[in-house]
Amino acid sequence: MESLWRQRVQIERRPALKGEIEAEAVVVGAGMAGILTAWFLERAGIRTVVLEAKRIGGGQTQNTTAKITSQHGLFYADLIKEKGEEKAGLYAQANEEAIRMYRQIVEEKKISCSFCDVEAYLYSCEGKENLQKEEAAAKQLGIRAALKQKSSLPFPVEGLLCFKGQAEFEPLSFIKALAEELEIYEDSQVLSVEGDQGFTRYGKVRAENFIFATHYPSVRLPGCYFMRLHQERSYCLALQQKMPFEGMYYGIDKDGISLRGFENYLILGGGSHRTGENPEGGQYQRLKEFAGKWWPESPIVAAWSAQDCISADKLPYIGRYAGNRPGWYAATGFKKWGMTSSMIAARLITDLIQGKKNPYEEVFAPQRFSLMPAGANILKEGFHAVKGLIKNKEGLRCPHMGCGLVWNPEENTYDCPCHGSRFDRDGRLLDNPAQKGIVIE
Repeated sequence: MESLWRQRVQIERRPALKGEIEAEAVVVGAGMAGILTAWFLERAGIRTVVLEAKRIGGGQTQNTTAKITSQHGLFYADLIKEKGEEKAGLYAQANEEAIRMYRQIVEEKKISCSFCDVEAYLYSCEGKENLQKEEAAAKQLGIRAALKQKSSLPFPVEGLLCFKGQAEFEPLSFIKALAEELEIYEDSQVLSVEGDQGFTRYGKVRAENFIFATHYPSVRLPGCYFMRLHQERSYCLALQQKMPFEGMYYGIDKDGISLRGFENYLILGGGSHRTGENPEGGQYQRLKEFAGKWWPESPIVAAWSAQDCISADKLPYIGRYAGNRPGWYAATGFKKWGMTSSMIAARLITDLIQGKKNPYEEVFAPQRFSLMPAGANILKEGFHAVKGLIKNKEGLRCPHMGCGLVWNPEENTYDCPCHGSRFDRDGRLLDNPAQKGIVIE
């Protein structure tokens, strides 16, 4: 199933890497984070090549709802409590800056990607108490947020919190424009990195810096990201409408629905669950029932799913990959907010490679660790991995770390409940961290 973005935008193919080349930096992954990072590095005068296992924008970028927002659900009140006001404020500031930088790039390069300034809303059909707390926290951190009474939603809500100065766009047109300026090799999966050399099936590249922007880091050691990340799936429908839908909405209730407009389309999102934990299916059906109830005359024109990588403390891991790997950098754990996180990653990693001080380095550093709540969540991830290793003894196993795979009837895939790798019914790899498919007998 193709997303609305993939239906509308085609990006010219690039050749695979063959032979040997040299660069100052190699970006592994040509999604939003990888393309932006390479673009900023090139602008800084650092010769950069991008290696992509499949196609430009062919991973999670093509499946995003493409909200460029500092509004990240019910988040800031908890963030202040867990990280303190200073770090929470830096996180908020980094995301606000990311919105402004997208706007600046679109304007400077005159990119036609349906970029528009919109308001982003949190809404609840059950009450407003949590929204009141979030409003206070957002204002404390300098974000323009205010409770509202009226919405453009067709159903009644009990609470509505508006974030000003947010944006939305069409993501593939945006990275297509930036990719035109970059040296990119498709069908060039990085099989290993040894010293200052990265190896693909038909070639290799020598560079001082390697940036892993592959959604989920493929290298297990060092870094141990498999102990600090889990993945979740969610589902989207696009409805064709007669009139544009204004604003972006995120439901905070259990089974809440996300909504945003795009031209004469309405995109609905929801049904989030941990990858490998959807044995009964039904997520698309729930979205279809919701759409049929409130927009009965709007036909469904696209249906697709996305996968989100979530860190132990809910903040992205952006920065140095591991203490004993100088020149390696990671960008992962973006949760459901990949657009602003990609921009933060690109600017932060570019600064690190140039030896510049970046005010957000400590907030997003992959080496950070606090006993609570991250420690408890790391133990929880370990429990899931052990359970996955024990489960399904005689069945199919994930080539990443040997966890038992679970059949997902929603999408006819084999999913790994440990680390989120996915395979189609014929065993072909769909989502990492696994690096190869499985054999279906």
